[in-house]
Amino acid sequence: MKTRIAMLAAAGALSILASPLAANAQVSVNINVPGLVMTAPPPPRYEPLPPPRGGFVWVPGRWVWDGRAYAWHAGGWQPARAGYVYAPGRWIEDRGGWRWNDGDWRREARREARREREWEEDRRHDRYERDHRHGHDRGDFCPPGQAKKGNC
Repeated sequence: MKTRIAMLAAAGALSILASPLAANAQVSVNINVPGLVMTAPPPPRYEPLPPPRGGFVWVPGRWVWDGRAYAWHAGGWQPARAGYVYAPGRWIEDRGGWRWNDGDWRREARREARREREWEEDRRHDRYERDHRHGHDRGDFCPPGQAKKGNC
């Protein structure tokens, strides 16, 4: 009886020691994310830019993923939008794959350039004011004893 208990204890101890060796299993899960292509797109093809057409914007060609391989989709004309500029689409590397970011229309930079110019003029004006103050108006000058009184 004691032999049987000793054998069971030894078998239990060996099974406990052997279990970490058997537990080294690996699981791999492949999840297809919609719009994500695992194969990098080929470099863009050269398309000669056609002569301008009034009221239209040229949209360059692009590689399109059809589920198995890339196919070239030629460029074409799109009606222009007043006050907007066309920003072409592009392939973006994302989460270990590639996804297509569609082209879109963005406001013209004129308005933003005007804001930038006004901001720069304000900065120049403030810098002039700061550098040309005299006496007690200057931020870096405080007469002796005035700082303790809270006047500077």
